[in-house]
Amino acid sequence: RSVPWTGEGMEVAAETQRRDLAVVLVNPQIPGNTGTIARTCAATRVPLHLVGPLGFTLEDSQLKRAGLDYWNSVCVKVHDDWDAFHAYWLEAQQQGGGGGRLVAYSARKGARPHAEEGAYRPGDWLLFGCESSGLPEAVQEACAASGGVRRIPVDQSHVRSLNLSVAVGIGVYEALRQLDGPPTMED
Repeated sequence: RSVPWTGEGMEVAAETQRRDLAVVLVNPQIPGNTGTIARTCAATRVPLHLVGPLGFTLEDSQLKRAGLDYWNSVCVKVHDDWDAFHAYWLEAQQQGGGGGRLVAYSARKGARPHAEEGAYRPGDWLLFGCESSGLPEAVQEACAASGGVRRIPVDQSHVRSLNLSVAVGIGVYEALRQLDGPPTMED
């Protein structure tokens, strides 16, 4: 679900939707992962951008099942490909309200730690690649020039990488911790 441009650089499903953070999935392939990520985005009020080509249709039953009945609580914007998303992001920057940087997540060595203090700023767009191959090189380069590349530590002697939905949850909640401060009993 998507609503018209708000003038603040972020499309929102409701007035309670966050405008200071967004999740971007580039070429996601597994509908269940994307549905689970949409549920996390609904729980955190963070908009979700899907960058094609997608490995499924938006009518996929696994996608809907994983997102349960939370789809009306998350803003989902679909972009045909990286070029379309990048143009959308650049327009948001020019409008003055989109503000944020592109922050990539990668399992590759050399990326900065995901939980490094000061890693996130209001307006950041958190980018995650497809389950099988991660982010394309052009996307990583755009992120490196903008907000950087982050790595969630994984003992790769036993596990090659984390499940995409787990990585997004870790990234989103760490960004929220840094933006909002530690959670309180009311949260």
